[in-house]
Amino acid sequence: MTRGCMKAKVEVDPKGRKSVVDACNEPCAIEKGMRILGSKWKGSIIYHLKDGPVRFNDLSRMLGGASKKMVDQRLKELESEDMVIRRVLNEKPLAVSYELTEFGRSALTILDELRKWSESNNVQLK
Repeated sequence: MTRGCMKAKVEVDPKGRKSVVDACNEPCAIEKGMRILGSKWKGSIIYHLKDGPVRFNDLSRMLGGASKKMVDQRLKELESEDMVIRRVLNEKPLAVSYELTEFGRSALTILDELRKWSESNNVQLK
């Protein structure tokens, strides 16, 4: 079932003029989801947390091309979006781990389908 701006369409009047009906006035459901999962490294971070809590340094190593600063930034965003939980393991030296919330786990099916689609179509970065 389509909702909100997913019903937007272009209509042509008898004189050939085009107009948009049911135009989006706010981000649609797909855009809202992509703002969370589509940000660079967020989907990969979520996917790497699928098997349980992971310590920050281990997660950074798993994401070979991401700087620790970028991983930290994305984790803070995911935490503020209620996708991950940050747990302090030790105060000195500071050690933290991250794990998925139920909301975060709900994205795993989507990410796994994206992984399968990418692999089956041999998607290449340009």
